[in-house]
Amino acid sequence: MYVNGRNYLSIDVILTFNYNAIALLLWSDFFMKELSFKIYNHTKELPNNWDAVAVNNVFLQSHYLDVLEKSAPSNMQCFYIAIFENDKLIGVSLAQYLDLNKLESFGERDKCFKTFIRNIIFRNFGSHTLFLGNNMITGQNGYSFSKEIDFEHISDILMESAHEITRYFKNKNIKIHLVSFKDFYENCSVELKKYEFSKMYEFNSQPNMVLYINENWNSKTDYVEAFSKKYRDQYKRAHKKFDGIIVKELALEEIIQHEETIYELYHYVAQNAPFNTFFLSKNHFSTMKSQCKNHFLLFGYFLDEKLVGFHTILLNGTVLETYFLGYDSQVQKENMLYLNMLYNMTEFGIENGFKKIIFGRTALEIKSSIGAIPVKMSGFIYHNNKIINKYLEHFFKKLEPNIEWQLRHPFK
Repeated sequence: MYVNGRNYLSIDVILTFNYNAIALLLWSDFFMKELSFKIYNHTKELPNNWDAVAVNNVFLQSHYLDVLEKSAPSNMQCFYIAIFENDKLIGVSLAQYLDLNKLESFGERDKCFKTFIRNIIFRNFGSHTLFLGNNMITGQNGYSFSKEIDFEHISDILMESAHEITRYFKNKNIKIHLVSFKDFYENCSVELKKYEFSKMYEFNSQPNMVLYINENWNSKTDYVEAFSKKYRDQYKRAHKKFDGIIVKELALEEIIQHEETIYELYHYVAQNAPFNTFFLSKNHFSTMKSQCKNHFLLFGYFLDEKLVGFHTILLNGTVLETYFLGYDSQVQKENMLYLNMLYNMTEFGIENGFKKIIFGRTALEIKSSIGAIPVKMSGFIYHNNKIINKYLEHFFKKLEPNIEWQLRHPFK
């Protein structure tokens, strides 16, 4: 086959009902590298040294991928991509197929004509979507390499992986509508656009809110002292409202005990988001704790011994990753529960020596008020219908929700 005008030799593609693996050989006359990849749909089949390659990203390590396999959203199927150089594993990647026809709701917060039209279009022209990357979290978590690989080869491998998975679904009489390559930092997107990605529409949705922890902060006192008076007063006001609520880290047995309530609290928040492409399964949090153990922490918020909220975090090397949360809407309103969760996650990050906290791309203004700053991220997307793809940029801009917010500057 030909990719980027260069001749690539294709070896046999393994297609079985279980889709155990796909292999494709990429040969470059310029770099004299022999690269291949295999795609699996079961974590038990992953190469033994998978985690050694994924060591710097918890979202690509086998214990997290096991969670996806055991408790993925009901409309999601995951694929795990192993990248080899001369039979040596040097890279790992993740892909996710989403069937939006199985989704109960795209999100019920925004009730407007644009949202109504957007939902109709997604149902009819984007219901079968393939993501290269992790659609469940924010950040560049789609691939990891154990050695430096040029962006031309990364571009080729990601594109060919998407093509192979698309062909797999075609053989099952399922047509993939949209293919999206998710969440690249600006320096990476610039490089990828020099190659195959230049043919796709690049979109910039809401930024990733990141708090970079000052090296002089050793405690929450240092953090609060860094605020200007206005935001110190906000901190004090929120903590006063928080009086009477007890925060407790829950062990696995306690997560299982409260599983129904945890899911109800999560589901309320998820359902009231502006846009959703999945809902977690009810056993997701207990599965996370069982598989990820001390890498995953769930904190319950109790008022009068009743669970009224929770937040979760993942420990990812020197990075603290915020995960899903949930709360009782009335308690949130009266006790400033969400803002106190943000403060608590920040204090945990400071006191445990993390360098930054990834807060994701929702509630931008309130996150900026506790010190997070926006980091631009790009995605790339194409539609397999050539006519729709030609006008994809126009459709996307018309349907993308308008987010108006003010960046806060809380520190002195």
